[in-house]
Amino acid sequence: MARMLFDELGSLQRAVMNVLWEKDQATVAQVRQTLGGSKIPAYTTVLTVLQKLEKKGWVRHRAEGRTYIYSAKPSRQTEGTKSLKGYVDRVFQGNPLLLFEHLMDDERIDNQTLNALKKMIDDKHKERSKHA
Repeated sequence: MARMLFDELGSLQRAVMNVLWEKDQATVAQVRQTLGGSKIPAYTTVLTVLQKLEKKGWVRHRAEGRTYIYSAKPSRQTEGTKSLKGYVDRVFQGNPLLLFEHLMDDERIDNQTLNALKKMIDDKHKERSKHA
């Protein structure tokens, strides 16, 4: 059975994964502390989330004495790519140009972002012309 997409995880599960991706590895206490906010989840809640994520194939652990150190199995890059491809398939019929057109209509896209996007596109053209 294939592992579910990142978007299909619960909100606390996604938050825990983001902590592990940011920290590379962490104990239950460290994950809990990093989640922080106005309402810190109970230690047992975070432990249960990590155990469930491990069963689902998202997390692994190693023991250091009596402490478990958890880390993410897939990289954020890998999961981001999978989620984005799934989103493009579901919402834009697999056409990334439709997604790009939609993003261009977003008023949060300022000139600095447009310049960065143009540079990424130019760099991709150069990379592809080297391999052609």
